[in-house]
Amino acid sequence: MKDSRILSTFQDLAPASGTRPMEAMPVVSPDRESVFDTCQVGVVLRAVLFVEAIVCVAALFGAASLMGWVGQMALLTGAALPAVLAWLLAVCGLKRLLARWSVTAQSAVGVLLGGLSSFYGFGLLVWMGLAGTESWLVATVAGCLVAAILVTALVWRSKARAPAGTEARLAELQARIRPHFLFNTLNSAIALVREEPAKAENLLEDLSELFRHALADTHEAVPLSQELELARHYLAIEQVRFGDRLQIEWSIDETASRAKLPPLILQPLVENAVKHGVEPSPTGAVVRISTQRRGSVVVIKVTNTVPAGSGVKGNGLALDNVRQRLALLHDMQGQFQSALVDNIFQVRLEIPL
Repeated sequence: MKDSRILSTFQDLAPASGTRPMEAMPVVSPDRESVFDTCQVGVVLRAVLFVEAIVCVAALFGAASLMGWVGQMALLTGAALPAVLAWLLAVCGLKRLLARWSVTAQSAVGVLLGGLSSFYGFGLLVWMGLAGTESWLVATVAGCLVAAILVTALVWRSKARAPAGTEARLAELQARIRPHFLFNTLNSAIALVREEPAKAENLLEDLSELFRHALADTHEAVPLSQELELARHYLAIEQVRFGDRLQIEWSIDETASRAKLPPLILQPLVENAVKHGVEPSPTGAVVRISTQRRGSVVVIKVTNTVPAGSGVKGNGLALDNVRQRLALLHDMQGQFQSALVDNIFQVRLEIPL
């Protein structure tokens, strides 16, 4: 199935070296993450803009004219910008270490690093002869205060992820074990027990894996390989149900499998492809799952054909759910797109590696 017509950027490239059909991949436990995840572009941009806004206001107090304000703002920026960048780099570099500590301890370290970073920024001005040495204490205290505000914002951001992830996980759990899906799966297994017992056993094993992933305690992010494995179990169950009506194509780049995703985020996209592509079509549909690494970005696409004239009906809750959870984890670095063109529907995700 060709999906190059979906949007201007939805283009399938030729399989890269190291790309092969989907196989069972081991589940890797993700590292625990710090609440102060300052390694993301969105966080860095917001922190810099916030500090620059403080600089603009502070410069007003020592300026008698517009040019004086511009000059004062340039002087303060010379100290504030290196300081905030040093703070962001320090917290990002200590991310793994900080993740082992309590939120209180992380906050204390963040504020202390803010004071040290401000001390460093002001030291640059003193070294260049643009400031006197009498304001060392003021600069350090100001750095601690600004860092405290940034730390508070990052803690709130971290807490905002938890309820959204929990609510989404419960919704996906309910969708996955909804009665008709379980009923159809068990009926398929019963029909296979006598004639093809090995196939029935595989079907029940796939169902068991689905429940194991749904009921397991998950971390904030899981590797793409785990999400692909979960999708493989789901499609194996649906393959028994639909037979030749469900045609599955895999194009998996193993070099992209370390990318992190919110847990239980890929399977609902695959489920939507089956629901809107295969179920309403008497002749079936093609479902294609592809991953590809492009530099530091991983592109994930779930594509399915749609019966002519049927469109993609639904309230869009699953897609909105995925979009919001992706934004919570990857912020501006995560991209989500979906489109229906010429009876081909595609969902495309871009995440940092």
